[in-house]
Amino acid sequence: MVELARAMRRTCIAEGVENTTQRRLIEGLGVDACQGFLFSRPLPAPEFRALIGAPGPELR
Repeated sequence: MVELARAMRRTCIAEGVENTTQRRLIEGLGVDACQGFLFSRPLPAPEFRALIGAPGPELR
C-alpha cells in the first residue's frame, strides 16, 4: 500500500495504530502518518479542536 500511495503521489495513512510497537513498525515501512487509539480515543468536535489547539468554526 505504501508503494501504491507513492506511485499515485498520495499520502499513506495507517489506521488503527494502538501501541508504540505498531507505530515503529509502520513508520519503518515508510507510512506518512498514523491514527488510532495510541493517539486519542474518538472525540466530539469541540474536544478534538481543544486537543489540537485549533480555533472553532465560529473563529474562522
